[in-house]
Amino acid sequence: MENIYLLMLVALVALAVADLVVGVSNDAVNFLNSALGSKVLSFRTIMIVASIGIFIGCVFSSGMMEVARKGIFNPGEFMFNEIMIIFMAVMITDILLLDFFNTVGMPTSTTVSIVFELLGASVAMALIKIGMDNGSFSDVVNYINTSKATQIILGILLSVVVAFSIGAIVQWISRLLLSYNFETKPSWVGAVFGGIALTALTYFILMKGIKGTSYAKESFDLIGGVTIKDFLENNVFQIVIYTSALMSLLSYAFIQFFKFDIYKIIIAVGTFGLALAFAGNDLVNFIGVPIAAWQSYEAWTASGLAANEFGMGVLATKVPTPNILLVCAGVVMVLTLWFSKKAKRVVKTELDLSNQGNIEERFEPNFLSRGLVRLATNSSNLFSKIMPDSVNNKIEERFRVPETFTKAIAKEDRPSFDVIRASVNLMVAGILISIATSYKLPLSTTYVTFMVAMGTSLSDRAWGSDSAVYRVAGVLNVIAGWFGTALIAFTAAGTIAYLINISELMIAVLIFFAILLLVRNYIKGKKVTTNGVIEESLVIAESSSLQGVIHESAKNIAKLIKRGNKVYNTTVEGLSKQDLNLLDKNNKQINKLSKEVDDLKDKLFYFIRNLDESSLGASNFYINLLGYLQDIAQSLDYISKISYKHVNNNHRKLRYSQIMDLMEVDKEINKLFEEIKISFESRSFHKMDVLLQNKKELFSLVNKKIEAQISSTRSSEEKSPKNTTLYISILQETKDLLKAIMSLIEEYHVSHDATIDPVKANNNS
Repeated sequence: MENIYLLMLVALVALAVADLVVGVSNDAVNFLNSALGSKVLSFRTIMIVASIGIFIGCVFSSGMMEVARKGIFNPGEFMFNEIMIIFMAVMITDILLLDFFNTVGMPTSTTVSIVFELLGASVAMALIKIGMDNGSFSDVVNYINTSKATQIILGILLSVVVAFSIGAIVQWISRLLLSYNFETKPSWVGAVFGGIALTALTYFILMKGIKGTSYAKESFDLIGGVTIKDFLENNVFQIVIYTSALMSLLSYAFIQFFKFDIYKIIIAVGTFGLALAFAGNDLVNFIGVPIAAWQSYEAWTASGLAANEFGMGVLATKVPTPNILLVCAGVVMVLTLWFSKKAKRVVKTELDLSNQGNIEERFEPNFLSRGLVRLATNSSNLFSKIMPDSVNNKIEERFRVPETFTKAIAKEDRPSFDVIRASVNLMVAGILISIATSYKLPLSTTYVTFMVAMGTSLSDRAWGSDSAVYRVAGVLNVIAGWFGTALIAFTAAGTIAYLINISELMIAVLIFFAILLLVRNYIKGKKVTTNGVIEESLVIAESSSLQGVIHESAKNIAKLIKRGNKVYNTTVEGLSKQDLNLLDKNNKQINKLSKEVDDLKDKLFYFIRNLDESSLGASNFYINLLGYLQDIAQSLDYISKISYKHVNNNHRKLRYSQIMDLMEVDKEINKLFEEIKISFESRSFHKMDVLLQNKKELFSLVNKKIEAQISSTRSSEEKSPKNTTLYISILQETKDLLKAIMSLIEEYHVSHDATIDPVKANNNS
């Protein structure tokens, strides 16, 4: 029987490594967001600073490990076999839950997940014990550390409101004082801001770093004979005042004499501090449970008692975590940070929601986001009416966004926000987390950093009239996911604990299931980035001249023609086979294509803003181009939709002759589309006249098929009204499709001038 628990321990160690990987992939957003968003530091520098912070944070994080042992449940109420079931259920649930959020690119809280998993599994096990003893449901409170659990849960929930509010207030004040033209301010202004920010971050780092070391409990005559821990907690005011003065002087020296960008220092220090905090605060979420399991196993084997007779009161005592385990965890976390693609996906979600410029919005608005935006707008208007015009004008001047974020299309090398907001994000998050740390509260670093970033975005007017409903909807989706995390974590962990209790064989089944899901999500995620889907997406032209637009937009035409050809071909194939699944997949593809075309039209404003003043022809060409693309997409969409509807409604299959006619048309269209694709891929615009010559032949072919169907219907050969409607509708829409394509080709043929070199847009504009 001992072997089963040894195997469980081995499984928990393996699960801990996997949990570290999926956990870091999700939580990387916590400390990378500000540095990546401001782009004030190189990616390599950011990663090195964050890696150092993570490693140091891991080594000094043993103080928080007690949360996994006694923070949620009363270990003395459980036997060793029951504790191992709880721990196994928690780890399996945690990996699956975090990997799901990583796959969809949504930030969640590893702290919330582990807390509610421990709570769910321990409640389930408590109910099993109560049921076996014929006890009362109310006895469950004896098994749960209700006071600590309540404190943790309230701290997590309050962090959402507090972080958002404080972030919004501090950012509003900072922007009001510094504006977007902070670089033109006197040196002492940057020095004072740098002094305040660096003081907050330094104290934060001291709280998170030194307090976790053995030196924290040693006394020194230099600080009055008290321990470092007591000195930091009892002399906050003096430390802040003296440190602020020192940091302000150092900041002034850096700015005035060394000509150094103080904001780079703030963001580097802040990134280091948050990475350190993340590791120190959240490492328990990944390895706390396996370490507690290992310590439980050691105590049980030493006791000589049966697994169901050995009480786990030993977990109530504070046991230091071996440094070697912390070092190994740090190495795994650092490697994950550098190589995880899912981490980049999660980071992108937060950066998009806080972006100062206009981007392609990921989330769709809902009634709640519309209501909140309407309420905020009305409140703002009321405030403006109350305040004098002079004050309003002054505020507007301070919050006027520079053209860096508004003039041109958002590009990879453009920041999501400026260094002031990045500094405030780091400073406020650091202060809030350090306060939580002083109370030994496992605050959700995800909730704090995310909500601070959202609060600063609101104050900074990143959520403008054109983007607010989308951004607020995104934030609401993320928050809903957080509540979902708690509910799913509690329910799933409890269910898994119950299943394992029924049969220990369920451990192998559940682990196998978890591995399958992890592998499936990994393969699926890899396909998305490697199968060419991204490369096939339509992108907005960025050239500033007519000939530049012609050359650059040719890529879009080649992509659209290729995908359109596939849609038409699949439609005919689906009809011939009466394959509903194939037609359904085809609908999804054309929906995606139509959305991409609509997105291009939505970005027309930014395209026009990028053009040279003399490039009126480029504007007209591009507007016409988008119109033709939309016509093509609409025709393909109609053909696909009516075909799916026909099969889905179980209507009679098209006659053999009709299928053969459609295949003949499809063959000719396929030939035409292939020639068009090759011409646009090779930029062979001089051959467009050859393609135009096929117009009459194709139209003649389609018209003959329509006339044949009319004749067939009149002679009573055709007995299905639905078939007639579908067949003629497809052919009629095919004519419209060909018209749009030929008009597109003619537009290129007329507008292209081989004697003029294309001019690219000025990306620095």
